[in-house]
Amino acid sequence: MPIYWAFLTYMLLRPGVENHEYFFMFDGIDKALHLSIFAALGFCFIAAFPKIKFSYYFQIILIYAFLTEILQEEMGFGRSMETLDIVADTIGCLIGYYIYRIFIKRFFN
Repeated sequence: MPIYWAFLTYMLLRPGVENHEYFFMFDGIDKALHLSIFAALGFCFIAAFPKIKFSYYFQIILIYAFLTEILQEEMGFGRSMETLDIVADTIGCLIGYYIYRIFIKRFFN
């Protein structure tokens, strides 16, 4: 969990690079990436702390999402703060939470 969180922080805050057009690129790919990495973070977080209250879980992930977006803007590495990234992060953490709950209910009950 700490290694993924550190890797995620690095990837979210590293200097921006010029996007090259690849065959798999599409408009909104960055939002899809935000959603998927925060779904993985949410799943790992709730798996590591299964007894945590949902409100605490949600607050921690949301504060992390806001902090990374604010730091992207303030660090001046060519990254910018986007509201839709925070929305994608929030949806991703909810997806990760509910996937974990479904997984636990299906395989361990």
